[in-house]
Amino acid sequence: MKTPGTITLRVWGDFACFTRPEMKVERVSYPVMTPSAARGILEAVFWEPQMFYLIDSIRVVKRGRWISFRRNEVTKVISLDSARTWMHSPEKTSPILAGGGADDGTQRNMLALEDVEYLVTAEVRTTPLADRAEDKREKYLAEIERRACAGKCFHRPGLGMREFTADFEWEDDADTALQRRHAELGQANAPITEDLGLMLYDVFDHRERAHGFRWLRGEEVAARDREFESSLAGMKKGEQNIRRKEYTANPTRWTRRPIKPQPAFFHARIEKSRLDCHPDRIRILTTPSGGN
Repeated sequence: MKTPGTITLRVWGDFACFTRPEMKVERVSYPVMTPSAARGILEAVFWEPQMFYLIDSIRVVKRGRWISFRRNEVTKVISLDSARTWMHSPEKTSPILAGGGADDGTQRNMLALEDVEYLVTAEVRTTPLADRAEDKREKYLAEIERRACAGKCFHRPGLGMREFTADFEWEDDADTALQRRHAELGQANAPITEDLGLMLYDVFDHRERAHGFRWLRGEEVAARDREFESSLAGMKKGEQNIRRKEYTANPTRWTRRPIKPQPAFFHARIEKSRLDCHPDRIRILTTPSGGN
């Protein structure tokens, strides 16, 4: 039975790679989709700062086959310091060049999945940014259904990687859809029960995402700048210059608070082709800096 406030999409594709973070050089996929990959697919279809997704469950329709091939990668990553330097002095930074015999490019092996299909069920919740009368959860549920039924998306979703594009369609009920697809595919796709061990849950804390985040519009930035200038009234000129320098160096261009990456894991177990992912029903493990 469908739970109120939840949506289900059927997603499938030719290839998928849900990379294990413990593999430092060559990519190795988890055997099934991770909750963070499922969230990324849903946000590719529809997302607004006033709402967020909590992945409820992932049902495995077609587990896929292991496949190994070589893929173009890079030997470097962009650092935060390099990005800041580029913002102020682009001429002082060197781009990372990949492919076509570039110095920073290399070929590495990948262990991925071929021919996969999942049913992703998620709960839709609103954030404190949904402070207008029209910002109701029912509005977003209806919008997600309209877009999914029409095959529309903000950008093409991927199965763990942008190169591995995913097809999707709306499903009214996950259990009904799973039974229908198993019947269509035959006995070769019987229900799966397996303990997968420790799996990545998400790289962002779901409790932080619940606060909401959005960039300010141009008029909002201008209003905040005017408010700052008004706060300088009565100060000495030297103090004003110091405050302006600090304000310019760290301008506030967003509302609420930005979310910092914080990897979290959980013990994954598939029961009758269903991977339970809801944070209210599973124990999520974070690194010491993220708390319990």
